[in-house]
Amino acid sequence: MAKTRELCKDIRDKIVDLHQAGMGYRTIGKLLGEKATTVGAIIRKWKKFKMTVNLPWSGAPCKISPHGASMIMRKVRDQPRTTRQDLVKDLKRAGTTVSKKTISNTLRRRGLKSCSARKVPLLKPACVQARLKFANDHLDDPEEEWEKVMWSDETKIELFGLNSTCRVWRKKKDEYNPKNTIPTVKHGGGNIILWGCFSTKGTGRLHHIEGRMYGAMYREILANNLLPSVRALKMGPGWVFQHDNNPKHTASETKERLRKKHLKVLEWPSQSLDLNPIENLWRERKVCIAQRQPRNLKVCRGGVGQNPCCSVCKPGQELMISVIANKGFCNKYEVLLF
Repeated sequence: MAKTRELCKDIRDKIVDLHQAGMGYRTIGKLLGEKATTVGAIIRKWKKFKMTVNLPWSGAPCKISPHGASMIMRKVRDQPRTTRQDLVKDLKRAGTTVSKKTISNTLRRRGLKSCSARKVPLLKPACVQARLKFANDHLDDPEEEWEKVMWSDETKIELFGLNSTCRVWRKKKDEYNPKNTIPTVKHGGGNIILWGCFSTKGTGRLHHIEGRMYGAMYREILANNLLPSVRALKMGPGWVFQHDNNPKHTASETKERLRKKHLKVLEWPSQSLDLNPIENLWRERKVCIAQRQPRNLKVCRGGVGQNPCCSVCKPGQELMISVIANKGFCNKYEVLLF
């Protein structure tokens, strides 16, 4: 609620004088153009403290003036990566010496707090325009259209150093107890690369990629896993295949193979992980594997084989509106990147 206008001392004194003359709250309010509740509050204060001026506030006065607070607010709004030390120096040049703690308290009272910057894909102007076009083209698509999409993607799972959040309950002195630490090794200790697909009807086949994937290998993966997954999920006619703009996906031979199979491919904007719900599925799978704490790639592969929970969302009008509102840049639906 915004702060209301305070009455000057002359009006407060006049309210008290009129009250002593026998006038009621409403009569005084109408005469002076003030609310009866305001008149009543001033009179009650006068009866209790025998004064109409404001009582002194408790605590130390704020070191940063309203002008100084506005100055640092403008600075962090224009340059969010500004440090507290930079703001301390700015105020010192303006004649005010404060600590970094005072800066934090001032910004926190105005609804700002220090947060880790989100990691998002680098979006070039062409990518931003492509994302906006995709959102506008699919803004009015019914939910039934998204249910016909078979989503696909590849992912890499490191044996160690999985980026899932891990918190432990411990005492301060037990921070290096093996139970309270996450072991890491150089270069991740090995990894497995997976190709997978899914739709709202369920998850499709999961393929382990051995070595480096190239165009011919990708086409073989599609031949052995895509159509069998579609048939197993009973997607019916009119289904749409989605994959991103990886060079192996957009190679002329791959496009020709898909055209010969009469497969409809969803036109996809580059750098749009936040629009692909399969990223949420990969995240669930990685979190499950991290919780099992595998010690070798064989155990890690065994964890992947388990059917993941499919509590993932599909794109819809709300997501398209979010992309448009954010002018094509990554939005609040952005998934965690691994």
